[in-house]
Amino acid sequence: MSTDAQMEIKAPLSGVMVALEKVPDPVFAQKMVGDGISIDPTSNVLLAPVTGKVTQLHSAKHAVTITAANGIEVLMHIGLDTVMLKGHGFIAKVKEGDIVDVGQPLIEFDMDMVAQKAVSLLTQIVITNSDQVGQFLPATGLVVAGVNTALTLQLAAGLAAVADAATPSGEAYSDPIKVPNPTGLHARPAAVLANAAKTYQSDIRLVRAGADANAKSIVAIMGLEVQHNDEIRVRAAGADAATAVKELATLIQSGCGEDVGGAVPKQKPAPLNIKTATPQPKSSDPNVLSGVSASPGLAVGNVFHLKQEEISVCEQGEDQHVEKRRLDAALKDAHQQLENLKAEISDASKAEIFAAHQELLEDPDLLAIAIAHIGKNKSAAFAWKIAFNTYADKLAALKNEVLAGRANDIRDVGRRVLRLITGVAEAAMVVPENSILIAQELTPSDTASLDRTRVLGFCTTGGGATSHVAILARSLNIPAICGIDEDVMQLSNGMPVILDGTRGTLRKNPSEAEVAAIREKQAAQASKREAELAAAFEPAVTKDGTHVEVVANIGGLADAQQGVKLGSEGVGLLRSEFLYLERTDAPTEEEQSQIYSDIAKALGNDKTFVVRTLDVGGDKPLPYLPMPAEENPFLGVRGVRLCLAEPEILHTQVRSVLRSAPFSKLAIMFPMITSLEEVREVKRVVAEEKAALGITEDVQVGIMVEVPATAVLAEQFAREVDFFSIGTNDLTQYTLAMDRGHPKLAKQADALHPGVLNLINMTVQGAHKHGKWVGVCGGIASDPMAVPLLLGMGVDELSVSVPAIPAIKALIRTLDKAECQKLAAEVLPLGTVAEVRSRLSQLLD
Repeated sequence: MSTDAQMEIKAPLSGVMVALEKVPDPVFAQKMVGDGISIDPTSNVLLAPVTGKVTQLHSAKHAVTITAANGIEVLMHIGLDTVMLKGHGFIAKVKEGDIVDVGQPLIEFDMDMVAQKAVSLLTQIVITNSDQVGQFLPATGLVVAGVNTALTLQLAAGLAAVADAATPSGEAYSDPIKVPNPTGLHARPAAVLANAAKTYQSDIRLVRAGADANAKSIVAIMGLEVQHNDEIRVRAAGADAATAVKELATLIQSGCGEDVGGAVPKQKPAPLNIKTATPQPKSSDPNVLSGVSASPGLAVGNVFHLKQEEISVCEQGEDQHVEKRRLDAALKDAHQQLENLKAEISDASKAEIFAAHQELLEDPDLLAIAIAHIGKNKSAAFAWKIAFNTYADKLAALKNEVLAGRANDIRDVGRRVLRLITGVAEAAMVVPENSILIAQELTPSDTASLDRTRVLGFCTTGGGATSHVAILARSLNIPAICGIDEDVMQLSNGMPVILDGTRGTLRKNPSEAEVAAIREKQAAQASKREAELAAAFEPAVTKDGTHVEVVANIGGLADAQQGVKLGSEGVGLLRSEFLYLERTDAPTEEEQSQIYSDIAKALGNDKTFVVRTLDVGGDKPLPYLPMPAEENPFLGVRGVRLCLAEPEILHTQVRSVLRSAPFSKLAIMFPMITSLEEVREVKRVVAEEKAALGITEDVQVGIMVEVPATAVLAEQFAREVDFFSIGTNDLTQYTLAMDRGHPKLAKQADALHPGVLNLINMTVQGAHKHGKWVGVCGGIASDPMAVPLLLGMGVDELSVSVPAIPAIKALIRTLDKAECQKLAAEVLPLGTVAEVRSRLSQLLD
């Protein structure tokens, strides 16, 4: 590994190492060019031995020089007297000025031909500015290209090997960066990255596997098809190149504004259950068409086909300046239209879709294509149509489903601008009442503007569960199917159908009895929801008098306020990460104190307020807290381990949380606890800061039970803490050694696994022996099937998603604690998930 004082030169070819002094050419043997090493090659593709810039490529293609960021110049010369071949037998894979990564192919050569016509195949690796090197340490024996080190350099004093520093020519490039985003650099992270890149004057490129893209262009970034864990580099040229590379590399590592905590996000639940994203097999029933569930729900209505209008344009333009002004005016108006659309979307995360559309309007690569065609005397409309279709077609051809799906976003933005240029008003989407829309594609703009009084659901033959259209449908509670069978286009307008968004099926020609059954089910569900809301403020007390506290899992003040409106008895889990993520500097103590106090005030003195301290790690690194990469961050420095390693962060947060104590029934809990030593240390910190602040209110200290070891030692931990909160999402993952986001294992990572259930039971029993209460804050707490079992095991508190509060409280009021205990006694001895689910499902029949 290279350091500031040492630099490794990887073997550019496989073969046998030969001392430079033994090369039968005095120019190299006497080190007239510089010191180094030679290789007798067994491979025929010369690889870059260092990361750097191609500063010289001989016209005969037999020699190339790479200059590293620290200025070390590495010359590679294939064979002896090969200049006489005048390039025959050599194919250059790079050009002068290219930035190359270690192991990237530079030159391919015909070994047989070169061996026959040259003096020797010996290939020299020479440091041409050897005065910058204090000592050369060559390897010996066999080496493998791109894997083994051929030469180690002890650098001369004063020479710093800093990969992020700009070269004298104003160029800089980063080390390889693994992209942490689960779905790669799709539209939103691409927009964040491009927006950040635009703040620098330098020309900035992203490099992946030899291909590069303009980092200031969203569409270019998406076109690079960067996926999860792909390695990319940032390179820049210009006055602020070094700063740009450093800041953008950090931004990419942090996820470009996305929560990159892996398959079990701490910030929000995944919007779509993995089961519903799977295409349904083609039904044997001729009346059923299948697709992919995009948004759950049932709808009974009539088919209405929605077809996109074609906007005709003139190819030839007027004066170039006139056409450019037309384009500029349309882009400006489109930006304002999108701003208005954003204001109509209540969910800020969904409004970001249209913020990304606004970024597309300023995309330099997209605009460059349009302006180039205007420069060829084409009309603004023709030039813009060529530009957005070029990039939309490019994205649609990508293998990555998420990125390919963003072609629809580009066409949406493109058509918006095109209508403004041509003056073609957008045709009003007039649909009959009780419509189930059928279309090849819907755009995000179409979806956001659907008349919910007339449109009951929709099906598209294109798109998928990860498309922005699907995301918007879920936020608007519109049942939807994407990727449905093409036969749907043959259905006639007005045909009655039943759309099951949850199952991803469309039933045509339903019988009156089927329609009546669905309508009856819908009416029953609606009545049930109304009744639950009406009784939301009644306590959750079982029929035999046991009160179960139902509180909310929240990620900020708005969630707390909404929870109170829906009958929450407090907050069982405040995910405090929202204060730390998606920013470049740590939140101040004052900022934290304000938000914690605001939430406590929104709840009131009579309600519980449980704050979980910072829960991040190597999978969710903070830009302002550098952390070394970990092979398995879920088993690394995360949660309380990180906070104890960074005491300033811990003390600051504890002080900030404690200041909210006068406004609610405050409790602080610590995540990822696995040892009594950790518990005693965090208790010491809380006591110390509480005394320093003069806080007299009672503040409970509890821990998350997320690791099997903690559940097994529950009785020992119960002697030390005031309460437990069981995080069933992580407990399931750690107990079963299964990533809940794994494409093959996700369905098996079930919190109703007998092993997980028995650990929950063990935790409750250990706590109750010492008079301590137990809550559950994982997804299982919001599952109606699991609630009777949790009550039967003795769980005292359920912390659920905000929308589920009225339903869970209503369910508890229908239960009998004694019957729940009998149920638990039946279920806990069972051996499989199937057996557990079969028994619990009987309660829902």
